[in-house]
Amino acid sequence: MKEHILVVGGYGHVGKMICSLLGEMYPGRVIAAGRNLERAEQYCRTTGGKVRPLQLNVHEPCDPLLLEHVRLVMMCIDQDEDHFVQSCLLSGTHYIDISASYSFLQQVENLHHAAKEHGAAGVLSVGLAPGLTNLMALQAVELMDKAEQIDIAIMLGMGDEHGQAAIEWTVQSLHSRFSVIQGGIPHPVTSFSDWKHVDFGGAIGSKTAYRFNFSDQHIVPRTLGIPTVSTRLCFDSAAVTAGIAAARSVGLLQLCKYEWMKQYMVRSMKRLHFGNADFAVKVDAYGITEGSPTVVECFLHGQHEAQMTALTAVFAAQKAYEGFFPHGVYHIEQLLDPNAIHSIIKAAAEYVVKVDSKAVHFPL
Repeated sequence: MKEHILVVGGYGHVGKMICSLLGEMYPGRVIAAGRNLERAEQYCRTTGGKVRPLQLNVHEPCDPLLLEHVRLVMMCIDQDEDHFVQSCLLSGTHYIDISASYSFLQQVENLHHAAKEHGAAGVLSVGLAPGLTNLMALQAVELMDKAEQIDIAIMLGMGDEHGQAAIEWTVQSLHSRFSVIQGGIPHPVTSFSDWKHVDFGGAIGSKTAYRFNFSDQHIVPRTLGIPTVSTRLCFDSAAVTAGIAAARSVGLLQLCKYEWMKQYMVRSMKRLHFGNADFAVKVDAYGITEGSPTVVECFLHGQHEAQMTALTAVFAAQKAYEGFFPHGVYHIEQLLDPNAIHSIIKAAAEYVVKVDSKAVHFPL
C-alpha cells in the first residue's frame, strides 16, 4: 500500500520545516531523504520517530522498489534533469516541487500526459515565489472583468535565514538574461535592471525593486492569460539593493558566471545578517471592470520566507496525499482557489486586497 511521504532534501533548511509539519499530520509515514545519511539521521532523532531517515541520490537511477510504498514525493532540492520525476509519475506517485527554476519546471510540464495516464498528480510552483505570488495573481484576475497587466514585487529581509540552495539560486540569477511577456510578446531583459518604485504598504512603504528571474512571470501569462507580466526583487536594506544594481550597471555581476566568484558571493550572503526577517509581496493588477479601468492591489506581509514556503508546500501536500488533485501536471494556481491563501498562511502572515484603493473582505 502506498502510504509514505518521501521528502527529498528533508534535512535542509526548508525540508526540515516541511518534514516536521507533515510528521505531525502523518506520524511514522514521513521520510527525510538525501545524500547525507548522517544529517538525515541527526534531524530525524529530533522528531521522536515521526520522521524517518533515508539515504538517496536523485541524480542516480531510481530503484523501482523505492517508490512501491510512497504515495507522495516532495522535492526540496534543485534538479537539472527530469529522470527522477519521471520515475515518480510513471509509478503512480504524486509529486510536488518547490524549486524555482523555470527551465526545469518546463521539463516537468511535458510529463503531463504521462502523469495523467499513470494516475499521478504533479504540482509545481509551490512556495512563496512561485506559489503564493501565483495565487495572488489569480485573486487579482478574478476581481476584474479583464486583466491586462500584472506586476509582482518581492522584498526579502537581510536578517532572515536562507537555505544554501536558495542563496545559490539567487546568486546564479543575479547576472541572468531572460525574456518577459509584454503585450503577449517575449521581450529580453536583464536581472537587476529596469527599476520601479513599489508601495508594499504598512510600515514597509515604498521600495525600489528591480527585475529578477522568478518563474511566476513566465508561468502566469499562460495559466491566467495575462498579456504583460513582470516580477521584481528588492531587499529590506535599500543600500544592499542599490549596491547590487550598481554592480550590475558596471558589469561586475558578470563575474558571477565564474565558480570562484559565485562561491564567494554565496559565502558573503550567508554571513550577511542585519536588518530583520520580514518579507513582503505586492501584486499590482491593471485591467477593466464594467468598461472602466480598475486596479487591484494584493499585499502579503510576514516573517521568514522559508516558513511561508513550507506552509504552502504542506498545504499542497495534504491535498495531494488525500487525493484532492486531478491527475496530470499543474501549477498551483490551476488547482487551488485563491482564497486558499488564507488557509495556507493562517496566523503566520497578513494578507490584504484592495480594489481601486478600497479593501476587499473575504469570508473565511
